[in-house]
Amino acid sequence: MQRVEKCHGRRRFSILHEGEFMVGNSRLRGYNRNRTYTERGIYMANPNIPTPHITAKEGDFARTVLMPGDPLRSKFIAETYLEDAVLVNNTRGVQGYTGTYKGKRVSVMASGMGIPSIGIYSYELFNFYGVENIIRVGTAGGLGDNVKVRDVVMGMSAYTNSNFGRQFGFEGNVAPCCSFRLLESAVSAARRMGIEPNVGALYSSDIFYDESGAGGKLKKLGVLAVEMESAALYLNAARAGKNALAICTISDHIFTGESLSAEDRQTTFTQMMEIALEIA
Repeated sequence: MQRVEKCHGRRRFSILHEGEFMVGNSRLRGYNRNRTYTERGIYMANPNIPTPHITAKEGDFARTVLMPGDPLRSKFIAETYLEDAVLVNNTRGVQGYTGTYKGKRVSVMASGMGIPSIGIYSYELFNFYGVENIIRVGTAGGLGDNVKVRDVVMGMSAYTNSNFGRQFGFEGNVAPCCSFRLLESAVSAARRMGIEPNVGALYSSDIFYDESGAGGKLKKLGVLAVEMESAALYLNAARAGKNALAICTISDHIFTGESLSAEDRQTTFTQMMEIALEIA
C-alpha cells in the first residue's frame, strides 16, 4: 500500500514500500522510515544521535531490545545467550549489546532504576534509534496470593503513582497497556517452554520504601506485583506508536516476606530472559 509522509524541508514524497519511494516523478531506492531525507531524497544522518545517555551509532541497535534494569543483567544476557555480541553503549555504565539469537539480530540494554531512568532510555531508543519493540525483563515484588517467588509475571497494564503521563495532556489517571501482539506471543512462547505465566496488572511505583500502604489496596484490585518502570515504558511506546511488554520474575513477596539474594536476581532469573528472546 502506498503511504505518504512528510520529508525534511516540508515537501511530501510517496513511499511505495520499505526500500523504495518517489520524489516527484523519480523513483528512488534505499528508503528507511527511521531516517531523515532532504527534499531531493538524500539521506541525512539523525541529528539526535548520539544522545547524552546513549553513544551508540545509528544502526547499532536491533529492532527489538531486551531491557533489564540492572546493567550486570544486561551483560549476563549478552554473554549467556547472544552470539557475536558487541558492546554498543557503556555511557554512565549502562551497558548495551547487540548480537544474534537463533539467527535473529537482538539487542539488550539496561534501563537503570525507576520511571525517570527508563523514561529516558526507552524514549531515545524508540524515537532516535528506530527501535520497534522493547521488552522489559526485570524483577518485581509479589502482591497477589497466587504469585510466588520465582514466578513469571507479564504486565497487561501498569498502574502507577507517577505523574509521568501528565506530559501527554491528559489530566486524569492512566494505567497504560502493553502491546497485545507481544503479550500474546510471550504467553505462547512461555507455554511451549512449560511455563504458565501470571498475566495481569503491575504497579509501577515511584517509591521503594513506601509508607502509604498502597500494596494492600492494590492487592484487593487484583494487581499482581509491584515494580518501578513499566508504566513509563508503556506510555513512551504508546506515544511513539511502538511496542512494549514487561516480563518480570518475582524476587520477593510483599506480604509473605519471601525474598532472594541480589546474586540470584542478577543471574538465575533465566525463564523471563528466554521467553523474551524467543519473541524478539
